[in-house]
Amino acid sequence: MKRRNFIQTGVIASAAAVTACTTTEDKKVSGGISNPNSVANLPISIATWAPNTGAVDAAMTKITDGKTALDAVEAGARVPEADPNDTSVGYGGFPDRDGNVTLDACIMDHTMNCGSVTYLQNIKHPISVARKVMENTPHVMLSGKGALEFAVSEGFQQEEMLTEKAKKAWKAWKVESKYKPIINVELHDTIGIMAIDKDNKIAGACTTSGAAFKMHGRVGDSPIIGAGMYVDDEVGGAVATGLGELVMKTCGSFLIVELMRQGMTPQEACEAGVKRIADKLGDYAEYQVGFLAINKKGEHGAFAIQKGFNYAINQNGETKTYDSGSLIS
Repeated sequence: MKRRNFIQTGVIASAAAVTACTTTEDKKVSGGISNPNSVANLPISIATWAPNTGAVDAAMTKITDGKTALDAVEAGARVPEADPNDTSVGYGGFPDRDGNVTLDACIMDHTMNCGSVTYLQNIKHPISVARKVMENTPHVMLSGKGALEFAVSEGFQQEEMLTEKAKKAWKAWKVESKYKPIINVELHDTIGIMAIDKDNKIAGACTTSGAAFKMHGRVGDSPIIGAGMYVDDEVGGAVATGLGELVMKTCGSFLIVELMRQGMTPQEACEAGVKRIADKLGDYAEYQVGFLAINKKGEHGAFAIQKGFNYAINQNGETKTYDSGSLIS
C-alpha cells in the first residue's frame, strides 16, 4: 500500500474510532448551546490564557498586514517566548529538576503541514525552529541534540534560557524536591494559539517550557500534533492546556476537532472533551485540563475541569479576555 493511501486510511479509521467512542451523554453535555461570548466573525486570533493579549494582537497585526495565519500564530507565540517574566514559556521558563530549561513547540498550517521540536535547549524561539522543521525537512518532529543542531544550522543563536528568577525558584524547590503539578499556576502554563486569516485559512501553534521541575527528559502534550494542538481547514482547530499527560492519553485537540466535524459547536466539543477526561479519571478534583476551540466561521468555545482557565481573543477590531466554564465551579 502506498504511503499516502496508508495515511488516508489511517485518518479515516481514526475518525471512525472517535465517532464510535462519542457517547450519547457526550453529545448532550451543553444542550446545543454555544459559548455566550462567541460570534461568527473573521479574521480571528485566539490564545489560551488571558495574559496573552499581546500574543493575539501580534497575530492579528500580521493578518492585517496581509500575512498568512501561519505567520500570525508564529508571531503570536514568539511574544511569550521572549518574555523573561513568563515562567512557563521560552526564555525565563522554569527548569526541570536538574536545572535545565527544555522547550517544546509545534506549528501546523491549513494544508496539514506541521513541524515540532521537543527537549530543545538554549534557543529562545522554539516555535520558529518548529516552522523550519516543517518547511525545510522531510520530518515532523526533531528532538534534543538533533533539534539543537538543526536550529543552529538554520541560523538560530544559542543563549542562556535560565533567568535569575527561574534559578531562584528552582533552588527553593530543591529544598524539598517534591514534584506536584499546580493547578492554573500563574494563570498560565503554556500558550496555544490559533488564527484564521483574510483568506479563511487556519493555522495553530503551541509552545511551552513544560511542567516546572519535571523529570529530566519529560515531554508533554504541547509539541504533539493532535494532543496539544490540531487544526483542520475543513472544520476548525483546538488547543489544550493543563496537565499534558492527560491530554496525551486522550489525543485531546484532535478529539475536539473531530467532535466539531460531527456537528458539535466549539463549546459543545470542548465540554465533551473535558468530560471525557473527567469520566476516565473518576477522581478529577486535583487535576486541570482546559480546551479552546474555533470553527471556520470564527465561533469559539472553551471549557476546563477547574475554574480559573481563561483566554484572549482578537476579533472584529477588539481584544478581549474571558473566563471559561468548568466542571468544578
